[in-house]
Amino acid sequence: MSNNNESELHRLWWLFFVLASCGLIYLLSPILTPFLLAAVIAYICNPLVTWLSEHKVPRTLGVVIVLFIIIGLVITLMLIMVPLFEKEAGRLIERLPNYFEVIKKQIVPWIEMRFGINFQLDMSVFKDGMFTHWQSASGMAARVLPSLTSGGMAIVEFFVNLVLVPVVLFYLLRDWNLIIKQIDAMIPRYWHESISILARETDQVLAEFLRGQLSVIFIMSICYIGGLWIVGLEFALPIGLVAGILVFVPYLGMIVGLTLATFAAFMQFQGWTDVIPVWIVFAIGQLLEGMIITPWLIGERIGLHPVMVIFALLAFGQLFGFFGILLALPVSAVLLVWLRYIQHSYLKSNLYKS
Repeated sequence: MSNNNESELHRLWWLFFVLASCGLIYLLSPILTPFLLAAVIAYICNPLVTWLSEHKVPRTLGVVIVLFIIIGLVITLMLIMVPLFEKEAGRLIERLPNYFEVIKKQIVPWIEMRFGINFQLDMSVFKDGMFTHWQSASGMAARVLPSLTSGGMAIVEFFVNLVLVPVVLFYLLRDWNLIIKQIDAMIPRYWHESISILARETDQVLAEFLRGQLSVIFIMSICYIGGLWIVGLEFALPIGLVAGILVFVPYLGMIVGLTLATFAAFMQFQGWTDVIPVWIVFAIGQLLEGMIITPWLIGERIGLHPVMVIFALLAFGQLFGFFGILLALPVSAVLLVWLRYIQHSYLKSNLYKS
């Protein structure tokens, strides 16, 4: 068999392998979520476990230490954020009567004058309804766990994943080096060199993306919260957090945060001139993110187009639910490396040249 025919045969095997893998992932998508999430967390935490192992800490003990650190951080974050959000929601409800008055006396007359639309709004109905629902929902943080126990299969699945992720994470971190060696030994020698190159490039891109993106989210959350607090916005904490967390989707964090902040500022200050500092905060934040923070921490080499980002979020959300949204961008960054290799091989193939 000639070298060209042998090369084409290997490419056909590659295509079969990719299609079979995609079909298997689709069929197993309902149960893959905790394993994929645990694998991503293990990849992020493996350098810390390795560092502990190099400093005479047994690897199993190092994994336990890292797991306790992760669980402690998650619990601490929940204990801090849930009461804070509940408090901010309470403040919002308390100010709703003033907001309704602003809508009735300023916004509604402006709309009627501009567009000739006649509104007949009974604000007392809105007020009574909001206060009734808020009183029944007060103490949400204290009652959320008992209410979750009666939610059916979705709640059962949530708790199963909640337990399964740390278990899978423990074994992946403990046996990480062994798993990598076993995978390396199973690769056909004909493909070994190419796959090794792809694996190194994938590792570089994924490490740059995951650790860089987490740093961008943290820094932008601090920037938005601090900026909105400086200009005196009452709801700086929740709005700044939402804007900072959503920066992983291009422009979404800025758009959602700016919309929420503009509405909150207009209701608080009751004048457009006082809203301008809020706009300045988001303009500066967008400039810092796009021109300094993201290029510095992530760089331009990942190359995920905004349309592909949106598609990846929707596709992975459809396949794997909420956790799929969290996994969408790192997995897409990895797939991008492999798709570039496939494109390069295709452009060199006889199929393309003929």
